[in-house]
Amino acid sequence: MSVMLMALAAAYGAAVGLLLPRPAYRMAVEPEDGWRTTCPGGHALTGAARGWLGPGRCPGCGPYGPGALTMATVTALACAALAAATGPRPELLAWLLMAPAAVLLTAVDWRVRRLPDALTLPLAAAAAGVLGLVAGWTGETGAWRRALLGGLLLAACYLLLHGVNRSGLGLGDVKLAAGLGVALGWYGWRTLVTGGAAGVLLGGLYAAGLVLVRRRDRPTVMPLGPFMIVGAFGGLLLGAAAAP
Repeated sequence: MSVMLMALAAAYGAAVGLLLPRPAYRMAVEPEDGWRTTCPGGHALTGAARGWLGPGRCPGCGPYGPGALTMATVTALACAALAAATGPRPELLAWLLMAPAAVLLTAVDWRVRRLPDALTLPLAAAAAGVLGLVAGWTGETGAWRRALLGGLLLAACYLLLHGVNRSGLGLGDVKLAAGLGVALGWYGWRTLVTGGAAGVLLGGLYAAGLVLVRRRDRPTVMPLGPFMIVGAFGGLLLGAAAAP
C-alpha cells in the first residue's frame, strides 16, 4: 500500500511539476515590476505561451525559465517523501496540494529574492482550509486549532525578525511563515519548533558560507524562503513519521 501510495504521489508530483516552469519564469520579477510578458529574447508571449501553466517555450527562441524535467523531478520526490512519511492519513491531501506551491516559491525566491503574495497568501489559506476539512472529517479539531495557532506564532516570530533586520528578511518571509506554521502545527509544538528552527539554521549556515567563501564581513542579500521551506519540509516529514 505504501509503495503504491508513493508511486501515485510521485506521478502526481511529476505531472504538476511539469506545469511550473512558466509561472516560475513569469513571476521571477522585481517587486515593482509586473509579471513577465516576454521571453528572455524579447518576444511577446502570446496565445498558449502567455498562460500560467506549462513548460516555458518560445516559438522563436526555444525553452526559457527553469527546466521542466528539474521541476518535475523535485516535485515528484517531495510528494513521494511526504506520502512515505504520512501514509494514507487524510492530511496527506494538504501536503500534496502545498508541495508544488512550495517548489514554485523556492524557484522564484532563489532567482529574484522575492516571495509573491499571489503564492504565499493562498498557500496559507489553502493549508488552513484543507486541514479544516480534514479535521471535520476525522474529528481532530484540536490539531486544527493548534495548526492555526502555529501559523500565527511562526508568522509572529518572523515579523519580529523582520523588525530587527528589515534588509535581510522581508514581509514575504513573514507571510510564507504563516502557511508553513499551519502545516507544522498540525503535528504538534515540537514539530513546529523543529521545522521553524531548521529553516533559520539552514539560512544562517548558508550566510556563514557566503562570508567564508567570499571573504566579506557581510553576505550578499540572500533568499531565505528556500531555506524556510526545506526546514519546514524536514520538520513535516519527522512529524508525520512520528504521528500515531
